[in-house]
Amino acid sequence: MSLSRNGLIAKLRFSYFMPLSVICALPLAACREEAPVQEAAPRPVRTTIIEKSDINELVSLTGDIQAENEAILSFRIAGRIIERSVNVGDRVVPDQVLAKLDPDNELNSLRSAQAALTGAQGRLNEARNNFERQQSLLQRGFTTRVLFDQAKQVLTSSQSAVDDARAQLRTAEDRVSYTQLKADAAGSVVARGAETGEVVQAGQMIFRIARDGGLDAVFNVPAQVLRAAPPDPKITIALTDDPSVTASGRVRQVDPQADPVTRTFQVKVSLIDPPPAMRLGATVVGRMNIDSSAGISIPASALTESEGKPSVWVVDPAASTVSMRSVEIIRFDPGTVRLGEGLEPGDIVVTAGVQALHPGQRVRILGSSS
Repeated sequence: MSLSRNGLIAKLRFSYFMPLSVICALPLAACREEAPVQEAAPRPVRTTIIEKSDINELVSLTGDIQAENEAILSFRIAGRIIERSVNVGDRVVPDQVLAKLDPDNELNSLRSAQAALTGAQGRLNEARNNFERQQSLLQRGFTTRVLFDQAKQVLTSSQSAVDDARAQLRTAEDRVSYTQLKADAAGSVVARGAETGEVVQAGQMIFRIARDGGLDAVFNVPAQVLRAAPPDPKITIALTDDPSVTASGRVRQVDPQADPVTRTFQVKVSLIDPPPAMRLGATVVGRMNIDSSAGISIPASALTESEGKPSVWVVDPAASTVSMRSVEIIRFDPGTVRLGEGLEPGDIVVTAGVQALHPGQRVRILGSSS
């Protein structure tokens, strides 16, 4: 079939422009195709496998040996020390003179009180003689009732003056005795607070005496250990420089208020039949078993928070994903957390990398931590 000239030209034009339009359309079609999404790489984490066992933790604390009963000895009056008879470490017995003050002023006061008493007694004798004379004259009618009453009043006043002078004398005698500092019980001197020639005030510590009769091991105990301790714990005390020297002890006193700096509580453990090697000031270690019930312990680094509740990340070993699970905390220990509910034996818990996880995230376990 023959084509007209115009039809041939139109056909040639279509054939020329068709490939160019197809070429332009191909990139546009490729742009409309979605690019494949690359899956995020699993996040590396460290984990631990939960095991439930009887918790019988041995707690060890360091303390020192102190006397069960200590007394601070001081002068009851102010003065200058002229003699000190004992030193730190010396043994003392009851009524032993430990130190003396200069007694001159007190002796002068004593002599003055004695003179005042003598004068008061002289006036009392004169008043008594006058009263007896007025009483005799009144019975015979040779004096008046007024003079008799005056003599009686003077006698009463004189008797009161004598009583006052005697009291002043006893006070002066006591002050003289106060110039000597004496031990009130047997014990050992553990500290001194003044030297010979020093002027001291009334009540100032001169000696601290550890009285005989008992020894305590004193420890500074954290609050969490106190909460976990049984009601009547059995404590073993051992010397730090010789662990073979041991003694048993019972808690005798727990301070009701924590130390404002260390936030620990002072606990005094009474030693039962301590050996002679356990002397005052010796450093000791006290050991005690706490919390013998079953429970779960996890590293503190595994703990996080979800909606205001303590939680942990648990790994699904089949899918290698993590999920959040709430837990119940019994107590915090140094480096670990004791749990009551929320986990079961065999659960895999994330212990490192918990801050960057989200529910359903795939993870890669690097290794287990104990």
